[in-house]
Amino acid sequence: MNFELTINPITSVEADIELIIIVDKNLDHHFVQDKTLLEKAGFSATQDETYLLIEKDRLYVGVEKVASGNVRTAIASAIRVLASTKYRTLKIASYMNNPKCTAVLRAMVEGFSLGAYSFDTYKSTKAKQPIEDITISLEEYSGYQLDIEKCAIALNKGEITADATNFTRDIVNTTPEDCYPAVMADIAKSLTEDSSLECKILKPKELRAEKMETLLAVARASRHKPRVIHLTHKPTNPKAVITLVGKGLTYDSGGLSLKPADYMVTMKSDKSGGSAVLGIMKAVSEMNLDVEVHGFVGAVENMIGGDAYKPDDVLVAKNGKTIEVRNTDAEGRLVLADVLCYAQQEVKADYIFDYATLTGASVVAVGHYTSTIMGNSDEVKEMVISASKSSGELATKLDFNNYLKKTLKSEIADICNISNTRYGGAVTAGQFLEEFIDEHHKEKWSHIDIAGPAFVEHSWGENPHGASGAGVRMTLRMLEKLARG
Repeated sequence: MNFELTINPITSVEADIELIIIVDKNLDHHFVQDKTLLEKAGFSATQDETYLLIEKDRLYVGVEKVASGNVRTAIASAIRVLASTKYRTLKIASYMNNPKCTAVLRAMVEGFSLGAYSFDTYKSTKAKQPIEDITISLEEYSGYQLDIEKCAIALNKGEITADATNFTRDIVNTTPEDCYPAVMADIAKSLTEDSSLECKILKPKELRAEKMETLLAVARASRHKPRVIHLTHKPTNPKAVITLVGKGLTYDSGGLSLKPADYMVTMKSDKSGGSAVLGIMKAVSEMNLDVEVHGFVGAVENMIGGDAYKPDDVLVAKNGKTIEVRNTDAEGRLVLADVLCYAQQEVKADYIFDYATLTGASVVAVGHYTSTIMGNSDEVKEMVISASKSSGELATKLDFNNYLKKTLKSEIADICNISNTRYGGAVTAGQFLEEFIDEHHKEKWSHIDIAGPAFVEHSWGENPHGASGAGVRMTLRMLEKLARG
């Protein structure tokens, strides 16, 4: 999909079809050319509602207001409608509501690319999005002239962001037979080609030398050996140093605490956190952001077998803390414990963020579409929440508390890998991870549980069935802000 900006009036732009946004059900706007036909058809122009006038080669879509979140989902809905047509070129006005703010333009570009996404790797008949070229008119129509250079930058960032999100979706959607730890490592290495990124891969020998025994225990019963990935983007004079850590469970059977059959379906999505880190690092390099960013991924498969780790085992994490295992399906936190320790050993960061499909309790708490944000610092948590709002992702804070922390107490080890209560599981998982954050990073860390939005089995907003690429867009917005200083 190719994008082009023009200062020419929308009426002079040649295209197979025009996409027209109707704001707040206003059919009297001068862009609306078919008011009578729309009224006759009963088109109400509610948010994301579409109406295709084939005889006029015009597609209408409704938005409640001109805001990036509304425009992004509306554009995604519109491009899906065109998937079954033969139109190849499209034109649209900019609909920007401020001469200095290009957020709506960026959202428009993201909406086109994110809405057009489909995963057809395993289908005999491949999906074909017919729209190849999109022209956006920056025609002056609201009493001000848009800065075409700033608009071009916004367009480019929108393309990079959407591409990184779709790249992440592809990894998550790939089956465990085709995407296991060594494959994730190969994907990471491929990102260093013709880019600013550097990559280091730790294999079992190096992992043992680093005393990452909890990660190795989770991986023990799989024929696919684990990997820890370290990607680095290091500009000359960075505005900040950031560490990202992702849970990369390429498949999670639950281990000996075996999941029920229905719960094993979609467990390819347990690598969503690690995949998000790879996608973020790709975009950071392409944007050449003026921040030093380190991306760590613990790539592991949790399987069953005679060599599997067991409930009742006591494991020793990299930082020396002992962990009583009472459920082998609480494996992601064991992997993250070691990777967090390793990441902090390697990098003293200004901020550290981890991403994981860590708990079903997060989904119970806030639903499928929202990430839960935890940590010790309100300032750091608010950074994530603010970025989520500007990116169109949904996120909310869950506060730690000492009463729940006590439920992780073990009688035979320093800590237990699950709590002794069925309630508050998202919070106790976050508080478990807190045990592996050192003093330097205690107030600089945030845990992001993406279990809800990472993989949903129906389309929603700008997201398709399956992987959404959760975490990518909001983190990029946060890193862009830090890069501006």
